Amino acid sequence: MARILERDDFTKRFKAGLPISVHELLYPLMQAYDSVALKADVELGGTDQKFNLLVGREIQREYGQEPQVILTMPLLEGLDGVEKMSKSLGNYVGINEPPEEIFGKLMSISDDLMYRYYELLTDVPSEQIEDWKKQARAGQVNPRDLKARLAGMIVADFWGEEAARKASEEFDRIFKHKEIPEDMEEKVIELGKEASPVELVEVMFNLGLVSSRGEAKRLIRQGGVYLDGQRLESIEHKLDGSKSEQILKIGKRKFYRLKFILK
Repeated sequence: MARILERDDFTKRFKAGLPISVHELLYPLMQAYDSVALKADVELGGTDQKFNLLVGREIQREYGQEPQVILTMPLLEGLDGVEKMSKSLGNYVGINEPPEEIFGKLMSISDDLMYRYYELLTDVPSEQIEDWKKQARAGQVNPRDLKARLAGMIVADFWGEEAARKASEEFDRIFKHKEIPEDMEEKVIELGKEASPVELVEVMFNLGLVSSRGEAKRLIRQGGVYLDGQRLESIEHKLDGSKSEQILKIGKRKFYRLKFILK
């Protein structure tokens, strides 16, 4: 308990009379016992886990074990460049996501964050990264090209060189040449006999394209929803059931081919 209360955040809250939950005290102990159970020689973690890793050494001593060596690594910031990468925050790149999705997400990061990703996610020497920074500031290299190289390297790590090449070509085709992707997920919409118009918000929600109707409305209000290349502005927009199909674009990278069929 003395070690735990040495933590700056706990100390401040304790002195201020703010609550400290029991699970916050148990967590480092339970993690530390993992090291005992595994008889760990080395434990690797992010810099935010340093305290918990050190508790593991203390508990191992109590069990008569040789304390583990701890190695801490810098935290990887998420796509927003602020919070650490986290699925719960939605600022992450999933390694099992399609190559085109990974490539597109990495192309969306800021120039400054790009160098951080080069440092933490690739084997490019730090000297080369610093040289690129100087060249970019001098206008000798386009940061977009460096970002495309980074995205290609990361996609290749998980999906191979061929997938990385195709992802790069697909990105350029959509964003540089303003074309639509060749492979789009197809969604079928069943209409009544009269082919009556249907509300887009309901379609987006019922097809699972958004998590809620509120999210669909927010995306439309923010100008992030396009139908056949036209940006939509009204949350009350209805799909024209007289057309056989339409292309729906949500955000920058999600395209869907909507096909209408009569019941």
